[in-house]
Amino acid sequence: MRNARMVLSFLVRAVIVGLAAAFVLVWWKPELFGVLPQRRIPAATAVTPSATPASLHEPALPSFADAVARAAPAVVNIYTARVVTERTAPAPIEQMFGDNWPAYRRRIERSLGSGVIIDPAGTIVTNQHVIAGADSIRVQLADGRIAEATVTGQDPDTDLAVLHLSIGNLPVMPLGRSDELRVGDIVLAIGNPYGLQQTVTQGIVSATGRGQLGLATFENFIQTDAAINLGNSGGALIDARGELVGINTAILNRAPGGPEGIGFAIPVNLVRGVTEQILKQGHVVRGWLGFLPEDLSPDQSARLGIGAVGGVAVVNILVKSPAFENGVRPGDLITGLNGEPVKSAQDLVSRVALLAPGASVELDGHHGRDPYKVTLSVIERPTRQPQTP
Repeated sequence: MRNARMVLSFLVRAVIVGLAAAFVLVWWKPELFGVLPQRRIPAATAVTPSATPASLHEPALPSFADAVARAAPAVVNIYTARVVTERTAPAPIEQMFGDNWPAYRRRIERSLGSGVIIDPAGTIVTNQHVIAGADSIRVQLADGRIAEATVTGQDPDTDLAVLHLSIGNLPVMPLGRSDELRVGDIVLAIGNPYGLQQTVTQGIVSATGRGQLGLATFENFIQTDAAINLGNSGGALIDARGELVGINTAILNRAPGGPEGIGFAIPVNLVRGVTEQILKQGHVVRGWLGFLPEDLSPDQSARLGIGAVGGVAVVNILVKSPAFENGVRPGDLITGLNGEPVKSAQDLVSRVALLAPGASVELDGHHGRDPYKVTLSVIERPTRQPQTP
């Protein structure tokens, strides 16, 4: 028994001594046991999570910042002012003495809008209603420069106006193709809403070819849900590449509780054609036959006894015009132009407007129940005079 205790005591001491020796060896020569020493990273070179590039951990987020950077410098703010003369009502005490000499007062009426620089020479495109009746037009660039602009020409029939800015080193908006737009394409509206300087809103193309809205004589609008507000008129509608595809013009309804997300822009292809004509000859030359058409439903056509052929009615006609001199009269129904059916009054007016003065056209119509076919010579459409708001 005593020998057993001595053996057990010896083994315990041996184990303790062995563990102590092993600890010393691991601390002094760790590589003998396959353990690599830990190195302390200097504070100056330590890598923390906040210093790690975000691109190594998460994918890049989609952004239209490049498109905005390309287009936004060419979008300008437009401030207009005009003098308005108003007749003032006489004071109650003055009304007691009978007739009084009328009194008038003058005030300055101001408005705001947007515009787009489309060439280095200082040509700016905006809406005609933005500058209508203005006595002064002041333009502020995105870089802060301010200058007075002059009116090169106006086209109320499309609600477009062309201005000129006489300063150098101007940014220019790249022009895109509105005929290549598809419903669902991403678009951005850039303008000066409520005087908040340059603001960008994003949406999609909701529809193309919108017409018969009563906004202009010739309508072929791009519909979008990108926010368009007071002051956005005349601003840019751009695509995801940063190219101009339209000039923002109007929203459907501003009444509280009214429709939202329904805005309209003039396609850049139409803008390009109008601008070129204004720069070349001061106004837009369009074809005309000398009468005013009005839409007629198939039911109305049927009541006239000519079947459901559709067409448009002649509601007014200019004496000595090509139409009048060839027998067209108010009340006639026009059903075809150059062998193609007439779908609406807008369709007829637009197709004739594309013809050059002097061209010949064939008109199909009905006078009462009697059909007729006449050949007319196109004349130049009178330019509608700009009206003040």
